[in-house]
Amino acid sequence: MNAVPMGRPDLVAPTDKRSITLLGATGSIGTSTVDLIERHRGRYRVEAVTAATNAGKLAALARRLGARFAAVADPAAYAELKSALAGSGIESGAGEAAVVEAACRPADWVCGAITGAAGLRPTLAAAERGAIVAIANKETLVCAGTLFMRRAAEAGATVLPVDSEHNAIFQALGAGRRDDVARIILTASGGPFRTYSIEQIRAATPEQALRHPNWSMGPKVTIDSATLMNKGLEIIEAHHLFGIGSRQIDVFVHPQSIVHGLVEYCDGSMVAQIGPTDMRVPIAHCLAWPGRIDGNPRLDLARMAQLTFEAPDTVRFPCLALAREALETGGAAPTVLNAANEIAVGEFLERHIGFSGIAALVRATLEAADARGLLSEPADVDAALAVDHVSRSLARELVPEIALKASY
Repeated sequence: MNAVPMGRPDLVAPTDKRSITLLGATGSIGTSTVDLIERHRGRYRVEAVTAATNAGKLAALARRLGARFAAVADPAAYAELKSALAGSGIESGAGEAAVVEAACRPADWVCGAITGAAGLRPTLAAAERGAIVAIANKETLVCAGTLFMRRAAEAGATVLPVDSEHNAIFQALGAGRRDDVARIILTASGGPFRTYSIEQIRAATPEQALRHPNWSMGPKVTIDSATLMNKGLEIIEAHHLFGIGSRQIDVFVHPQSIVHGLVEYCDGSMVAQIGPTDMRVPIAHCLAWPGRIDGNPRLDLARMAQLTFEAPDTVRFPCLALAREALETGGAAPTVLNAANEIAVGEFLERHIGFSGIAALVRATLEAADARGLLSEPADVDAALAVDHVSRSLARELVPEIALKASY
């Protein structure tokens, strides 16, 4: 990663007002970022904001923040956006090209928080112009991590991880040299089914899977937490962000979600980052980097009765092993994995397959893609998105078969 390690005495926090672009401004990460910006108005100016379809909310947000440009990904929502911004002086656009335009506008700092593969092209566009990119979109690194990090390095971009686990690792890496790192450890809450038997997990409903014990997130990420696929995707992300091999990346279930990540050094020392279960903490770290801003939620150490850790069970949660296998296979395997998982989660939420069908559909799609010779490393964004598109089609074709094998 092209960011300078934490703890360096030569790091100087910016003194000028930092210009900001929010890709995915109306989602959960965007909303938390807006909260921080509004509490530190003197430090930030908003250049551009984007959303997928919610033109009304985006327009209101653009007005409130004084943004210069707003773009909605859905062209059908453009008329509503343009009408809502009439008389404001805020420029507007719609469609993928407009979202990419938002990423290319002259902002110092860009938050890449667009959900899904749709975030790949605009997030890469921000990196290719050398911006500070605070990346909250897993798919960018999972679908095209090698390509993204290479292009970012060539452009002199700084990539900062927003995910709480990767942000924790980033902070803990400041305690030593990268050459002295023995391993990094990502923590997982275990989700709502941590103590469930295999039989109970197979019978799990969408309502049960959406009841995360610690975090408030969108439905897709919440289901990924329940399957532990989110942790598998984070292994792939960590590999690209920190240049660390699969076997140097461990996962432990930590149900309290207080320790977000650890780095173990060759001398046996372990450095952990701890904090409350509030995404404003890692967002604030990225937003102010290399400085800090105050006003965030605090962790009450006196109220923590205990911190526990346990190894993940890949028999009950096979998605974690599937993701590691995809990383070690390399090429486009992680792209296929991610695309198939997005389809599988959607089919589960629509009750077309059971909970265990998520892993079954992902595995079947990976096998089908391999049989068709689709696992070569994507050469560019178009190639990565083509693999993503074909993989989604393969997954959809396999749904009826999986529904029969892994039904409720």
